[in-house]
Amino acid sequence: MKKQKEPKGEYKFNEKEYVEELLRVIDSTYTGHYSRQHFQATEFIIDGGHGTGFCIGNIMKYAQRYGKKGNRDDARKDLMKVLHYAIIQLYVHDYFENHDIKINEKFDYEVGKLI
Repeated sequence: MKKQKEPKGEYKFNEKEYVEELLRVIDSTYTGHYSRQHFQATEFIIDGGHGTGFCIGNIMKYAQRYGKKGNRDDARKDLMKVLHYAIIQLYVHDYFENHDIKINEKFDYEVGKLI
């Protein structure tokens, strides 16, 4: 990966703070109810070849729900979920690109690795 240049001056939209907050939210999914015995359901979905549909579907779900359910804090949590699923989709995209597999192509697998 190419080294990024540091910005000249400060971020104008508090990007650094939001990225740090997002990382804390992501960290919490590895210790919360989303993780069982060090595996997340998302891993099995990706390994089954359904990662893109799952991630994009969840991005759409939480984006469309934004501001319509609960209070302002709930809406903010929905935005964090959109960002988290977008990051997971970046992983899926890059993984498939690096293994020369077309998105949504069938492939043989064992949990956590291609065969």
